[in-house]
Amino acid sequence: MTKRGPTKPMAGFRADKLAAKDKSRSDLLKWVGIGALAVFITLFLTAALLWNALFAQMPSLPSKDELWSMNREPAIEFVDEEGTTIAVRGPRYGNIIAPADLPPHVIQAFLSVEDQRFYQHTGVDRWAILRAAIANWRAGETVQGGSTLTQQLVKNLFLTPERTLRRKAQEARLASDLEQMLSKEEILELYINRIYLGSRSYGLDAAAQTYFAKSPQDLTVAEAALIAGLPQAPSRYSPYNNMDLAIERRNLVISRMVNNTFITPTMGERAKNEPITLVEEAFDPRMGYFLDAATENAHQLMAGKDVPDLVVTLSVDLDLQAKASDILNTKLDEVGESKNIDQGAIVILSKDGGVRAMVGGRDYADSQFNRATQAMRQPGSAFKAFVFAAALETDLHPYDVRRDEPVSIDGWKPKNYGGGYKGPVTLSEAFAHSINTVAANLAQEVGMESVVSLANRFGVSTQLGTYPSVALGSEEVPLMDMTRAYGVFATGGQIFKPWIVKQVRSSRGDILFEQKPIKPMKIFNDARNREMVGMMSRVVIGGTGKAAKLEVLPPPPADGSEPPARSGPPEYRDVAGKTGTSQDWRDALFIGFTADYIGGVWVGNDDDTPMKKVTGGEAPTQIWHDVMMIAHESLPASPLPGAEKAITISAVEEEKLAYYRSLASAFASIENQ
Repeated sequence: MTKRGPTKPMAGFRADKLAAKDKSRSDLLKWVGIGALAVFITLFLTAALLWNALFAQMPSLPSKDELWSMNREPAIEFVDEEGTTIAVRGPRYGNIIAPADLPPHVIQAFLSVEDQRFYQHTGVDRWAILRAAIANWRAGETVQGGSTLTQQLVKNLFLTPERTLRRKAQEARLASDLEQMLSKEEILELYINRIYLGSRSYGLDAAAQTYFAKSPQDLTVAEAALIAGLPQAPSRYSPYNNMDLAIERRNLVISRMVNNTFITPTMGERAKNEPITLVEEAFDPRMGYFLDAATENAHQLMAGKDVPDLVVTLSVDLDLQAKASDILNTKLDEVGESKNIDQGAIVILSKDGGVRAMVGGRDYADSQFNRATQAMRQPGSAFKAFVFAAALETDLHPYDVRRDEPVSIDGWKPKNYGGGYKGPVTLSEAFAHSINTVAANLAQEVGMESVVSLANRFGVSTQLGTYPSVALGSEEVPLMDMTRAYGVFATGGQIFKPWIVKQVRSSRGDILFEQKPIKPMKIFNDARNREMVGMMSRVVIGGTGKAAKLEVLPPPPADGSEPPARSGPPEYRDVAGKTGTSQDWRDALFIGFTADYIGGVWVGNDDDTPMKKVTGGEAPTQIWHDVMMIAHESLPASPLPGAEKAITISAVEEEKLAYYRSLASAFASIENQ
């Protein structure tokens, strides 16, 4: 029997197989691990990318103080000295209102429609989101939203209105962060004061004033419900745009207030039946020019300060402003076509420099160009006031005599209106009758540099030339400058700067600017000023400005009946001023003053075409008279220092004077032969 050789043990074979199996398992685990890692990395990167897509460049929460001022468009509320709102330029923010200062139903209206679980959630209400999702699924369209009041606030303050997952994710995260920063009451206060409520109104106070002309504390349940229904779609639910839809939305809010037991069913029915009485918000174009100037001035005063919402108190007299505009238009409607007058402007100043009325043209809606402050026009003979004032500073007097005769100055030959010459005349007479030859010679006598220097000292801001015709008002000057300069004569020789903003404060009530009483600065000798006032009074009493006489009317009886008929001759106020007519009748002015007001009126055409021989003593003086009669209603007839120096002569005496002058001229011509 053949013997077999030795064989390998089975254990070794199994060991090899086990080793191979272990290696395969190890390789599998290795690849599984690599795959899992790859999946993890993929998921991580996907999550990171998604996180980055959702939250990259997400705005961070600012400080508490910054929350009140961020992303606010500039807004100015203009009020008069009584606190009455005149107009709002830009968005309207209103005053800051604390929830604790409001009747409970006002806050309850907002919570009922916007966020019933406001005090339970932490910025995001998951139950509200689920409820909205189910309601929307059942309806097949979006009929509910799940955003909390905090989310709405975040969206309005920090985010864009786009409807994307990214915006909603950021909204939710920022809302949670905001709930960590602020208390519920602070969030609620911020919400009711910053939320947009339609019609340019931001915040509850602005909306209450816009829609109902009342403070939020006085809102009824129905009014509060109407406003509370606006945040979801301010334009759509605005009662100005769609009253039926606004009422439907209001009633929904009221129903939810009843369901939340904030009000009783009886109160709810009563509120649903309450009629809506809206404020008709209409801009008065008669205030347009004034408000433009006030807006510019307010921005200048607040330059460099981060206070976008302002409450600005103006110097304006609302009644005088409106009536001045009406008077200008009435007069130009009456004579504009026949006299070829298309435009006009009016400035009325009080003795402290406050601008009480400023009309920059006939129709603000048609043209916003302000002819009272922006138009450069020739003042004509109204400029002579500076010539004669400069003459008095050289120790001349109103009774000094100069000759009215032909004049030639470097080839320039000024002529008098109407032609002819009077011969020897006093300075007072030459001024009252606006004699050009005397004014031209007088300017040469005292020096044109002295005349221009005095005009600039009195407040004429434009750069004036020193050529001879400047004495007769050939240089262009704004009406406001001329009126201000005449204010020196009206205030006893003191200079002031016109102002239109009395106070500027923030919506919280902080005073940011206040016009202080102007400390007067004497720039013209008192005795000379009284002499000038005397000559300027003579212009009105018996010269070219007779139409400016202001009769003193008795105050109306307290019972509203007609005042009794006057017995005896009329009483007139002291009035001083000067007419002005430029070359070829392109401009006509009257600037005058009383013991209470200074006023300037200009008429002409924007294209500088000549009027039909309109002088300063006609339409401008007549307009000035009518406006000043309104301004002086119920004011006593206060004396104007210097007016008593006015020299007046009767018509008979005037005729005799003319006769003796003719004789003097005849003898002078014989002597010269």
